Amino acid sequence: MAIAREGRTCSFCAAPGGPGTDVPLVGGLGAQVCVSCIDEFHAIVHDEERVSTARGTMPWERMTDPELLATLPQILASAEQNFAFAQEWVDMLRARHISWAEIGRVLGVSRQAAWERFARKSGDKTVIA
Repeated sequence: MAIAREGRTCSFCAAPGGPGTDVPLVGGLGAQVCVSCIDEFHAIVHDEERVSTARGTMPWERMTDPELLATLPQILASAEQNFAFAQEWVDMLRARHISWAEIGRVLGVSRQAAWERFARKSGDKTVIA
């Protein structure tokens, strides 16, 4: 089972990207970052004044109420993207015949809880093992 790269967005700026777009994404473990954000973060970490500013306040502390509201859908889209990645990861584990008990163990939940969270979305209706 391959992990899908299409339809992803940058976890930092919410730009849609990936294959077939002009926005290359790099990522791992669910988070994706576009080249523009990488360049911006690189510029920040190599400029003492910008590092100091970035450490001084959190971005949301500088945002207006309308900016906060506009950002909420982006935060939820990023969370949904990460959950979809977790679903793909569980699907890959199940394709490798990893038991629900083992998946639940590493998640700190019962096999039943793991199955209830992930099996219905993956279409895996196998007996809980």
